[in-house]
Amino acid sequence: MALKVKLSERVYWLGFNDRRKHLFENQWPLEKGVTYNAYLIDDEKTALIDTAEAPFSGELVDWIQELLGEKTLDYLIINHMEPDHSGAIKEVVQAYPNVIIVGNRKTFPILEGFYGITKNLHEVSEGDNLNLGKHTLQFFMIPMVHWPESMVTYDVTDKILFSNDAFGSFGTLNGGVFDDELDLTCFNEEIRRYYSNIVGKYGAQVQKALSKLSGIEIKLIAPSHGLIWRSQIPYIIEKYNNWSTHKGEPGVVVVFGSMYGNTERMADYIARFLIEAGVKNVKVYDSAKTHTSYIINDIWKYKGVIFGSCAYNGGIFPPMAHLMSDLEHYGLRERYLGVFGSASWGGGGVRAITKFADEIKWDLVGESVEARCAPSVSDVERCREIANAMAAKLLDSKQ
Repeated sequence: MALKVKLSERVYWLGFNDRRKHLFENQWPLEKGVTYNAYLIDDEKTALIDTAEAPFSGELVDWIQELLGEKTLDYLIINHMEPDHSGAIKEVVQAYPNVIIVGNRKTFPILEGFYGITKNLHEVSEGDNLNLGKHTLQFFMIPMVHWPESMVTYDVTDKILFSNDAFGSFGTLNGGVFDDELDLTCFNEEIRRYYSNIVGKYGAQVQKALSKLSGIEIKLIAPSHGLIWRSQIPYIIEKYNNWSTHKGEPGVVVVFGSMYGNTERMADYIARFLIEAGVKNVKVYDSAKTHTSYIINDIWKYKGVIFGSCAYNGGIFPPMAHLMSDLEHYGLRERYLGVFGSASWGGGGVRAITKFADEIKWDLVGESVEARCAPSVSDVERCREIANAMAAKLLDSKQ
């Protein structure tokens, strides 16, 4: 028997908790799993909004058939063609060969490319309506949040926004479905990690989407991953507004790349000096041990960043290079950056970080320090100067 949860009298949720997948999009760790959310509206005309990843196709079709009984599925609405949303489309069409697939003009070339489907298509544009009987659905385009064909579906009747990847999160739901059924403190990190690593590059497009949707009344936000928002809607909208405009909270993320421990020692000195200078939130990461998605998650949260690297083959320690490459790709702005590192017979790490700061347009704080071999007393004092300069910037910005 399928797990059926009602969002309203005629709208149902089915979420698949995926605890087996190790990597989302084959790169982001899923220590807490992920959900795939599909939604069914059982009206005079029936509509399925999104599907799920392919391994859950059979369960999804069984769920639809159990809910609809002898009724047919009239519409399949595709908000997003990425396979974690669309992976069950072929199975749904096989079960309901006359179903009309609803998407926009950028949806259908991808639909054909992935699944070879070219029939029973209904194209919608910005603001178009689809009447199901008691329910009317309205469509809004949100291109590049985070694919070009991305759109959202709004149930005008029940004021439900089926929001696609927007407002989603990593993490399985473990019995709860709505935001007020769960402890949000357990989800906040995974909500921001999802945003920063999946949607974060498209902040300007998120701002346009928020502006477009600000004029509609929303009682529920039903994303394709994670919990459904009904009690904390202003909270998650404010978070998206802050994240998409690159606002940072007072705090510092210290990230280092170290082969033999000398650069790591400098990182620990800096962390202690930051605390002594009055910074309350300090996170320290070894770039070789922690996946970049967790580091980027905290860099998206905090305004201060301090990077350190040993020299490696005349350049920077490779895991640090990977992290900085990801950050350049995402285009995160409005951060303060301190720079430190170590070298023995040749430099390279500090030079690479300084170049990164110039390219990403982050504000350098204090003078960089590059220890020769092990950090000297003088090097440690220069680390203190970086920490004090960073603390002064952050504490001033709080005023």
